Amino acid sequence: MDTIRAWTRQHENALRELRQTGCYRVREAYIREKNDSISEYYLALYDWYAAGAEKLVPRPAGAQYPIWLYLDDTAKLPPLPGTVVMELEIPRALVVVTDSDRWGYRVNDMYIPLDEADSRRHEEELRRYGIASETILMRTDKGNFYPLLRRKIAGSWDRVFDPPAVIGPTAQGTVWELREAWLRSVTGV
Repeated sequence: MDTIRAWTRQHENALRELRQTGCYRVREAYIREKNDSISEYYLALYDWYAAGAEKLVPRPAGAQYPIWLYLDDTAKLPPLPGTVVMELEIPRALVVVTDSDRWGYRVNDMYIPLDEADSRRHEEELRRYGIASETILMRTDKGNFYPLLRRKIAGSWDRVFDPPAVIGPTAQGTVWELREAWLRSVTGV
């Protein structure tokens, strides 16, 4: 079976649940607790992501939100107080592999370019229209004046799901659940 090595930083309770039940899944309450006043923003974003991700890796019954993974040990976050970093060996077929840079564009409601030339063309188009920040097109009613540009930006977001050519520092992944059998090591707490 083809596997992929991954790391995830989670609250220490996630490890406790994983060891007690053999499985851990993210719940809406965890996202709300972590993100406080911006929870609604992240829940909407994760709902969008989940809808695309489940086209690539079917969502098991009972799973609601993705669990984020680092796929390069140089990019993983260190443990913080109250958290652990789990090293995992996961069946490759269960991981949605994406690029963190593209995800960053999506998180910020920005256009995801195909390449550098496409990025330059997009920036030039914004300049021609006198738009200093494309985020206003998605976050304010100014986007109503530029519906084609707004649609172009939103249409580019599916590129989040184009896997990177190589697993390197910007590669990231998600899974619907963690299984105890995948756990290789734990650092922190």
